[in-house]
Amino acid sequence: MTTFFRSRLGLKLFLSYLAVIVVCLGILAFSVNLAAPRAFARHLANMATMPGMGGMMQQGRGAGGMMAGFYANFRLAIGEALAWAAGAAALAAALASLLIARQVILPVQALKTASQRIADGRYHERVSLPKFQSPDELDELGQLALSFNMMASRLEQAETLRRQLIGDVAHELRTPLTVIRGSMEGLMDGVLPANQETYQQVFREAVRLNRLVDDLQELSRVEAGAYELKLQPVSVEGLIQATVASLGRQYEEKGVALSVSAAPGLPPVMADELRIGQVLTNLLINALQYTPEGGRVEVRAVEAQGMVRISVADTGVGIPAEHLPHIFDRFYRVDKSRSRASGGSGVGLTIARHLVEAHGGTIWAESAGANAGSTFSFTLPRATTRSG
Repeated sequence: MTTFFRSRLGLKLFLSYLAVIVVCLGILAFSVNLAAPRAFARHLANMATMPGMGGMMQQGRGAGGMMAGFYANFRLAIGEALAWAAGAAALAAALASLLIARQVILPVQALKTASQRIADGRYHERVSLPKFQSPDELDELGQLALSFNMMASRLEQAETLRRQLIGDVAHELRTPLTVIRGSMEGLMDGVLPANQETYQQVFREAVRLNRLVDDLQELSRVEAGAYELKLQPVSVEGLIQATVASLGRQYEEKGVALSVSAAPGLPPVMADELRIGQVLTNLLINALQYTPEGGRVEVRAVEAQGMVRISVADTGVGIPAEHLPHIFDRFYRVDKSRSRASGGSGVGLTIARHLVEAHGGTIWAESAGANAGSTFSFTLPRATTRSG
């Protein structure tokens, strides 16, 4: 009880109930005092008409105003009744405010405590929800607690991703920096010869480091939405042919066949040609990296359910089923032992996902398993769909 009245909200609830009771009692007392004389006089008049009561009334009037004493006692009884009613009402107000405030104050205090702990970095904190109730059956406080838990979960997830990103970036930067440092120490100590091959090794690692930094910068811009899409009708066939032509030499050097299979009469898509070209380029580079010499990569385009679906299918190493849900996560590796020297920066697919979703499409990966190839597909809205 003491804790309850120390609570500002509890005290406000009690005072509000008490104020309502005081006002009601005041109105009741005023009404009683206004109506009591008339009611008493009417009661006496009715008594006078009763047989045998008239003489008593006359005798009472002659006996020093005994009726006045009756009236005073009558008003005193009413006053005592109002006093008892006021006490009972005040007690009821205290109990009602206590019971109702407990239903309000305890959840609010739990939210306050949990929010303070989350502010201190303990993102695992949650507030309890009423049991045996579905989210639709919760009241406003229950909905608030549910929203708070969702917010806390997302903050915890964001913090986990932030820590993971810092660790991943540190790991990815460490490899080229270690190679560059080792090469330079070898040159200074005379262990490595100062020839063209050594300089090319240092240069390749510097280029790799620069590419990683550029990809990280691009990823941060894409995830933050800090770019503008210049949407316009884009020919799917023209986009595919331009991208395939730009990567044709790399495919030839590795000995991987690259082909295009587009359905005739494809409608244009509403897209930013530069950004979607970047998505297709990332998918083709990814397919090239994980397809061995002698393999094949095919770009397909079809219309499906009012959207245009573009797919990049390869005959490469494939993706085990347990890795498919995470394949678009930044720095995710199917083969943990694979180094970035034989792969990309690890953020190309993540960038592709954000760009496709920004266009209102979806992107996904399919694979029958290890060494069974894989297919990466994404959809884009038709230009007529967007414009109409």
